[in-house]
Formats: sequence, structure tokens, C-alpha cells
Amino acid sequence: MTRPTPDLCDDYPDEVRVLAPLFKTYGGRSAFGGQVVTVRCFEDNSRVKEVLASPGDGRVLVVDGAASTRCALMGDMIAASAHAQGWAGVIIYGAVRDVEALAGIDLGVQALAAIPLKSVRRGQGETGVPLFLGGQKICPGDYIYADHNGVIVAARPLE
Repeated sequence: MTRPTPDLCDDYPDEVRVLAPLFKTYGGRSAFGGQVVTVRCFEDNSRVKEVLASPGDGRVLVVDGAASTRCALMGDMIAASAHAQGWAGVIIYGAVRDVEALAGIDLGVQALAAIPLKSVRRGQGETGVPLFLGGQKICPGDYIYADHNGVIVAARPLE
């Protein structure tokens, strides 16, 4: 991502949807963007791990973890796998862990909070579903952009 989200908002005011300011930056890449892939899960990161172990091709995984901060849906090992697979970033409506290690991985990571407890894996969750986060609908195939200013979504790539 080369352009800050405020500039994209100024240049495309009728095309961007701005998420409520809920997310904190944890990854080594503070500004990122790409085409959206979605996961919906609750305190089970099975689908998160599966998706991020597949080729990312510069995409961004958006995870609806139902705002749970009782356990982390991603830590350093899954983030390292995502980076190796070419993902641009991960936005989690939930928690992460291993924040010191995440800061050293060249991957965009935003989440609500950090907690040291890992999630369970029961093979539950859905992929490829529309999500409603931060007051906005986010669909697979949308484009999402994130930096220290916030998170925005558009139906097409913005430059």
C-alpha cells in the first residue's frame, strides 16, 4: 500500500466505507491493503490457520472473531506462516498474542486487543462469508486498506 487511508478517503469519498476506530496495530507492516478473504469464527482459530497457510497473493484476511478477547485467534507462528505465504495482512475482530514477535514480522496485523491465551482448535468456523464489522459490511473480494489512521473498505482496488 503506497497511499495513506486519509488520502484514499479524500480521493474516493463516494467509494470508501470507513470502519469504526476499533483496531490497534500489532504487525511489522503498519500500512497494508489488498483483496479481502473472510473467516467467521468464535474462540477457535482452525479456519484462520488453514487460510493463512495457503497462498496469500497479497490479499488480506479479515476475521470476525465476535469481538472476543478471551483468547487469541493468531500468534507469531500463524503470522510467520502468513508472511511466508505472501499475505499482506490480517485484521481480527478479536485478539492476538505474541505481540513482540508480531511486531518483527513483515505482515500487517490489526486486532482489538492482545491476550496471552491461545484459542482451541475444534475445526469450527466459516470462510468466504460476508461480515459486518466496525459498522460496515465487508465481503469476500472487496478491497481493504489499513494504517495508523484507520481501516477502509472499497468494492474495487484504489490507487
